[in-house]
Amino acid sequence: MRTSSARAAVCAFAVMAKAPRRGEVKTRLVPPLEADQAAFLSGCFIKDITANFAAVARLLPAQGYVAYSPPGTEAVFRDLVAPGTRLLPPRRIGLGYSLFHATEDLIAAGYDSACLVNADSPTLPTSVLVQAAEALRAPGDRVVLGPAIDGGYYLIGLKHPHKLLFEDISWSTEQVLRQTLDRAASLALEVVTLPTWYDVDDATSFGWLCAELLAGQRPSQFVPTGYAAAHTAEYLRGLVARDGGPSFGIPPFAAGFVQ
Repeated sequence: MRTSSARAAVCAFAVMAKAPRRGEVKTRLVPPLEADQAAFLSGCFIKDITANFAAVARLLPAQGYVAYSPPGTEAVFRDLVAPGTRLLPPRRIGLGYSLFHATEDLIAAGYDSACLVNADSPTLPTSVLVQAAEALRAPGDRVVLGPAIDGGYYLIGLKHPHKLLFEDISWSTEQVLRQTLDRAASLALEVVTLPTWYDVDDATSFGWLCAELLAGQRPSQFVPTGYAAAHTAEYLRGLVARDGGPSFGIPPFAAGFVQ
């Protein structure tokens, strides 16, 4: 049951985030980064993504959340989120469960719709988040999907918590988006597709991030202008100043991808 009429027509945005602890996040970025650096970078991503949610809220009715894990780590996130961001505790471990429960909890709290966003895309354009929310404001049921270049999705937006969209999905594989589209078809759900973007989860995509934030370059297939991600950019500049650009694959990681 929806509990707050004040939240009607408001879209809740939640970043699905693990506590940025050494050796537990961004492990595929070690190397080129050290484990401590990768964990700190993950924290920067969370700061920037929640700041991006706040930017959306200045343009339309929206509320930012962090759907955090594991249980008991809420104190870690209080210092990482943009002002006004709320924390959404986990109910069960596992990505599929976390996505479904976050959607269910946000809709039950009275929000008109919910957009769940990964914690790997700090430069996701604000305009794309706005596009997702606006698509969900139209009458009728639908699912909004933001395709990631690796075959997954960086965003899923819903007006109702359709459990089938999250059951028996081959998570962390290139089949995720296709399987989700198949499930949407089986539910006769309209699908709204957002522009393709990238997750920062390996050396190549880390190179794209460095090129985008430090050199103003990005892969040509990513059409919108990315979010500035100030916290991430500042940390990357500090790493480059300390260790030098070439050690972070600038431009080798991005060679052939940027213009």
